Amino acid sequence: MNRLLIDVGSTYFKVSANGNISHYFRDFKTDIYSDLSSKCQNLIDQFSKDEIFICSSANGGLSTLIIGVTNSFSLKYASNIAYNSGINIIKTVLYKHIKTQSIPKDIIDVVIIVGGIDGVDNIFDENLISYLQKVQYKKIVYVGSNNCEKFISKNIKDVEFLGNVIDHKLQMQEDNLKEYLTNLYGENIIGKEDIKELYNITSNQIYSTPYIVNTSLPFIDTKLDVVDPFIVIDIGGATTDIHYSKELVKDNIITSNEYDRLVFKKLGVYKSRESLIFSAKHNEFVYELLAYLNTTENILEEQSEKSTKILMQLAIFLVLYKVSHQHKKYLDIKLCVLNSIVLTGGIIKVLSYDEIFQIVEFFYQKILQSNKTPQIIIDSDYSIWTIGMDKLC
Repeated sequence: MNRLLIDVGSTYFKVSANGNISHYFRDFKTDIYSDLSSKCQNLIDQFSKDEIFICSSANGGLSTLIIGVTNSFSLKYASNIAYNSGINIIKTVLYKHIKTQSIPKDIIDVVIIVGGIDGVDNIFDENLISYLQKVQYKKIVYVGSNNCEKFISKNIKDVEFLGNVIDHKLQMQEDNLKEYLTNLYGENIIGKEDIKELYNITSNQIYSTPYIVNTSLPFIDTKLDVVDPFIVIDIGGATTDIHYSKELVKDNIITSNEYDRLVFKKLGVYKSRESLIFSAKHNEFVYELLAYLNTTENILEEQSEKSTKILMQLAIFLVLYKVSHQHKKYLDIKLCVLNSIVLTGGIIKVLSYDEIFQIVEFFYQKILQSNKTPQIIIDSDYSIWTIGMDKLC
């Protein structure tokens, strides 16, 4: 079939014309449409609008604050749904401690309030209202007990009610919230003025790249020599994403998708450089890792090719660390049973196999206390996303 596939990333354009893939480093001084046209117009002109399919991850992800009544159910359920919708959790607040909780400094894309099974009343009070008045947010949703909806609607403007994520048997009901968050992520992408302009060249829906990559994973062995179980780490300019099978999560409560995604909005190498450096400096193992790499913390202050490589290596270490048993804030993925780790994204343009293996080996030996290192597979053509596009388009 005659088709042109385009992935708009935060750092690169990836273009696949009937299976032939090319990459173009973005010019951040111009808008996406003009930049893409200047680099690929001759190729674009060879296809009709209905033969061009586009996905994008250029928005860098969305953020959420979750306020819940219990760690065991409300916070646990809402957090898992948010993670698996590609939403970055900035903060979780256990309601009984809300009066002592700090206020997020950044503007939150969506606040989620959750707690109690339907029929339970008097869960929330003025402490919730007082806290939210200090938070800057764009949207707010309620997914808790229906008996509290009257109090919520009376005291909070523009709140959206999506139905309780906790049923009477304390089982999770994920569909409504997950659909809302997934759609919000998509709307955020196509709502960008730069992305809207891309409808000048396509008559098809513009998809989010993380969704496309997750769609690709069941068929990844058609492109790469991957052995189950595996994870995919996508390190780009704005974010670092990890895609994983739900079977690798010890506390698995998501039931609909075979593969899920966790986004780290502040672990990108270019647009999120400062926050990546901040995370590195506050990790107890990074200075030992820098010594292992025969360098010092001074490299983090440099603007050089070597410092970019080091930052990408640190991004690999930090994302593995954040989903390991050493770090309780995110999901605990069974990294010790992995047979393959697939690397994709802008990182493949910078790091060699040996530079990647060096980090994975250090992580497995130091953090997991294991001499077994998974097979490292590099998506050298950045072709994983094309699998999902071919399946959907």
